[in-house]
Amino acid sequence: MSVETIEKPSVSTTRKLAPRYRVLLHNDEFNSMEYVVECLVKTVPGLTAPQAVDIMMQAHNAGVALVIICELEHAEFYCESLRSLGLTSTIEPDE
Repeated sequence: MSVETIEKPSVSTTRKLAPRYRVLLHNDEFNSMEYVVECLVKTVPGLTAPQAVDIMMQAHNAGVALVIICELEHAEFYCESLRSLGLTSTIEPDE
């Protein structure tokens, strides 16, 4: 009785990462700095107050700041959440 070994062809599976998007906060002349920080902390899970202050200051000084890079569905949610709180936010593909 002979035993045959059957070799399976090796299949390499690589997961394609979902495209990433940048959520941007734009400076405005309407909202107080404290309010912007509060909105950022409330909207983006895991964002600390010092990180939110840095984002707010960058938007204030440069006109725009990166809030987070994430998948499209989350980026749209964060962007819309910030807008619903009266902030100016956009998303763009992360190159």
